[in-house]
Amino acid sequence: MSEKIAMTTPLVELDGDEMTRVIWAWIKEILIEPFVQLKTLYFDLGLAERERTHDEVTIQASEAIKRFGVGVKCATITPNAERVEEYGLSEMYRSPNGTIRAILDGTVFRTPILTRGIVPYIANWRKPITIARHAYGDIYRSCEMRVADELAGAKLELVATTPGGKEQRALIYDFGTAGPSTGIVQGIHNTDESIEAFAHACMAFALESKQDLWFGAKDTISKTYDRRFRDIFDEIFWGHYKQRFDAAGIEYFYTLIDDAVARVIRSEGGFIWACRNYDGDVMSDMVATAFGSLAMMTSVLVSHKGYFEYEAAHGTVQRHYYQHLAGKETSTNSVATLFAWTGALRKRGELDRLPQLGAFADKLEAACKATIESGVMTGDLFVLSTLPHKQKVDTKTFLVEVARRMTE
Repeated sequence: MSEKIAMTTPLVELDGDEMTRVIWAWIKEILIEPFVQLKTLYFDLGLAERERTHDEVTIQASEAIKRFGVGVKCATITPNAERVEEYGLSEMYRSPNGTIRAILDGTVFRTPILTRGIVPYIANWRKPITIARHAYGDIYRSCEMRVADELAGAKLELVATTPGGKEQRALIYDFGTAGPSTGIVQGIHNTDESIEAFAHACMAFALESKQDLWFGAKDTISKTYDRRFRDIFDEIFWGHYKQRFDAAGIEYFYTLIDDAVARVIRSEGGFIWACRNYDGDVMSDMVATAFGSLAMMTSVLVSHKGYFEYEAAHGTVQRHYYQHLAGKETSTNSVATLFAWTGALRKRGELDRLPQLGAFADKLEAACKATIESGVMTGDLFVLSTLPHKQKVDTKTFLVEVARRMTE
């Protein structure tokens, strides 16, 4: 690669927080900019900038992804009460991921990155399991209330009001049934349009990757909410995909979410597991950890409207960041963040008809895996690896080792 690869359309770059923000800058400096004339539209989604803009920057970044088609995102902090105090925030901002996913309305596909020497904890898992997570609604767009103090004993209802003023009510719970009592309530929603887009995305991805598609929910208990998911998936499969699945030699089936978990554990992998938003959030971390590490998983949000957002599936690595600030050595796994960049560059190259950009992404991923399989790795993988000759290196040294293999 004697000449840098030119880009024609910018990536929408969403910077983040803490240790992943440090790694983000190193990846660009060490592994991308020496080989690519990197062209990005930059948005800072670090907490300080979100506070300064009252989180408008997150909305602006989301709209930019809609304009340019491909974004790449660093891990960000979703503040809790402790973080509000630590960063001096004026409010407890929503998850940036939740905001972005609500605006783009897509499906998050997460797949483990497998390398020689990292053996899954589930002995029979021989192939990757891809989690397809619906990225709209449920608790991530919920309305919550605490029933306490002056609300003790209140009667809680769902109320639907038509534009013409007609109401339909359903009792949630009467906290005054046995005398004034207290508690909590949460209201969630979803839309048929979003569920339909989720089903189409999962089935199209299954066809493209030639893998079976599983879907699990709890329609025996949630006879309206979860049942609607099941019915829409069935309608779309039988109406649009059954013959194409048969021709490809793959299958779709629905089962209850608890049965799905049992089946997944007993399987050998090699399929797509479609999950509602919360289930996908939890199960993707379970699958990633069982395959080895949260930092060894790709994650891409695919919108039915043609938008793509690539990210690392883990958090900001707070503990390592404080070590870094204190001048101490860290050994933080950068693979998921690196693969977010390669995924975005590959998709940008595909959309812009720049095969050399895709080839660069392929080569960078291969160099990353080769580095690990040669025995050079960060601390989390060092304790997992079965390779006979392995070496734990610090965060930046690992990236330098990957770069060395890029030029060999």
